[in-house]
Amino acid sequence: MALPAEVINDFGYALGAVQMGATPAQAKPWKGEGAGVLELVDNHRGDTFRAVYTVRFAKAVYVLHCFQKKSPSGIRTAQSDIDLIHERLKLAQQHYKAHHES
Repeated sequence: MALPAEVINDFGYALGAVQMGATPAQAKPWKGEGAGVLELVDNHRGDTFRAVYTVRFAKAVYVLHCFQKKSPSGIRTAQSDIDLIHERLKLAQQHYKAHHES
């Protein structure tokens, strides 16, 4: 699924600020993964889009998942999205350890 250009621009600007050490106003903690995992939320033409990222690492920001919120269970995020974020966080930890730690 492709994100709308406006959403890509909004997320890109916010993530650029994150890379410079800022916390965007629209960032909020992502529940379930603990400190250092946040989400950006962007509403566009009646749809909600999310970008989940981590700032747990001193030298890198990892975007774990971008998706359109389409949960059949109402307000809850689909379990498949939650599982994907969890798995990608593990991969980010492995990547960081292999490429940024001495």
